[in-house]
Amino acid sequence: MLDDLGLDSVDALFRHIPEYCRLTRPLDIPKGKSEAEILDFFRAAARDNAPGFTSFLGAGAYQHYRPVHIDTLVSRGEWFTAYTPYQPEISQGTLQSIFEFQTMICQLTGQEVANAGVYDGSTALLEACMMAARVTGRDGLVVARSVHPQYREVLRTLTRSREFPIAEVGYLPSGRLDLDGLRAAVSASTAAVAVQSPNFFGTIEDWEQAAAIAHAAGALLVAVIADPVSLGLLPAPAAADIVAMELQGFGIPVGFGGPYAGILACRETFVRSLPGRLVGEARDAEGRRGFVLTLATREQHIRREKATSNICTNQALCALMASIFMATYGKQGLRELAQQNLAKAAYAAAACRGAGLEVLFPAPRFHEFVVKPRRAPAELEAACARERLIPGLPLGRYYPELEGALLVCATEIIPRAELDRLAAALAA
Repeated sequence: MLDDLGLDSVDALFRHIPEYCRLTRPLDIPKGKSEAEILDFFRAAARDNAPGFTSFLGAGAYQHYRPVHIDTLVSRGEWFTAYTPYQPEISQGTLQSIFEFQTMICQLTGQEVANAGVYDGSTALLEACMMAARVTGRDGLVVARSVHPQYREVLRTLTRSREFPIAEVGYLPSGRLDLDGLRAAVSASTAAVAVQSPNFFGTIEDWEQAAAIAHAAGALLVAVIADPVSLGLLPAPAAADIVAMELQGFGIPVGFGGPYAGILACRETFVRSLPGRLVGEARDAEGRRGFVLTLATREQHIRREKATSNICTNQALCALMASIFMATYGKQGLRELAQQNLAKAAYAAAACRGAGLEVLFPAPRFHEFVVKPRRAPAELEAACARERLIPGLPLGRYYPELEGALLVCATEIIPRAELDRLAAALAA
């Protein structure tokens, strides 16, 4: 390589980099380890990172029980085919699993079409808003301030170059969206109204009223859902035009922020504006049932100027985990799971009130609630660490008006005794 480039040393490859930017010493990393030593290292690190703590963190990443057979089934060979299933002859396992996934998502959300998955919940919100802009020919976005703050940040970042005006609508003392403020914010230039339920505070919103306000102005309603388990009990967002949902709660482990999987579901009218992959049912020349990618040319995935999305990846393995989770629980099982989550949060909130703490936002909630502990978050976290508790998410970082308040999540895996310990720790 050096001979072809006419250079005399490897250092000459980097002469264009200023001297002060170059590292002139060896990297400060330890010597190589054997496989056994590496395994011992990571086991020790795992013990240090998770030494038996009970976590009440939620905020878009939820710890639900994962049936043990999920990891076994997703490792089967018929699903470990080529990543991109362009050739249906060799990808029927992957294509059928995605087709069934799409079907179950439609049943769950009350929508008519669902795609094969997108990157995560935050980019699903972006894709839904961009899709609404294509459908309506408008560029204004109205987003509830009670939508996950990181979802809103992703939306602002990825629409910055497109100059899409984004208006945010506040929340009421009940924790619900300010519907009067929403009416005032929606205009003839609004493409999409994005509302999350349960919202970031765990409060349940009214899809029907939000949809009526959006539709009266000719805009589309984007229903945002951060935990799909809530749909086991709450009404499906059938009034919405597009659903943007995070699937992590359906059997996908909490793993340092990913990989997760988002989905988009919509009315069939909008199917040609739906980004990402869509698997359809077909028949071969002999009349046998099969599955193929449909309503999307290959160029949609590889040519920027013709793509409906340039960040829309297919989280097929995570979607498969979600499919197995849904099939395992079934309709009744998912309802019972959601009821357990609802009951755990209700018990925890009641325990906090019983300990003399203020629980904010009285509107109906699912498995998260906002509480004001007696100590500042930093002091509280240090004290709770000694009790092996992670008390919740301090909200002041995202909502200055809620400085000192915590977002607490209680799912089905947390025993009642731990909920009592949390209430005592917050009240100490």
